[in-house]
Amino acid sequence: MIKIQLVDDERNILSALRRLLKPEGWEVHTYDNVEEALGSLLEHEYAVIISDYRMPTADGVTYLQFAKQRQPDAIRLVLSAYGDRESMIKAINQAEVHRYLSKPWEDHEVVSAIRSAIDLYQLKKENQRLRQENDRQKDMLRAREEELLRLEAENPGITRVQRDTDGSVLIGEDD
Repeated sequence: MIKIQLVDDERNILSALRRLLKPEGWEVHTYDNVEEALGSLLEHEYAVIISDYRMPTADGVTYLQFAKQRQPDAIRLVLSAYGDRESMIKAINQAEVHRYLSKPWEDHEVVSAIRSAIDLYQLKKENQRLRQENDRQKDMLRAREEELLRLEAENPGITRVQRDTDGSVLIGEDD
């Protein structure tokens, strides 16, 4: 199940976003307290983390920097009514924010941005899985090569197979 974390000090914003995202079938966790939100990063794996830019106890970029340290694969978005250029640059550079969403928002834009973030998260996870599988296969091949070298050293010629023109294995030396 795809999990999304929403952090905003305004409960009405969290309620509106929860209602907006409910039909999508994602598991949405909302927090109006930054400390509780940080704690949940240890309990859940989020695909997307969305934080308000300005909150009383921490700004969204600082929160997302902590979130990045705890969950580097999660895609981070900032939601803000304050869309100045400097804050966007800070968010992108410091917390590697994927997207900046403005308040008030257009419902379809928010849903579309989250879908895009989920697609990116799933792509990252699939790439990691494929890299791990590739590494396992390389290790297996390396072990087989080492075994073949060991066998060849103990019994010279054992790893060479002679074949007929049709591919059949030739046993013995018929010259």
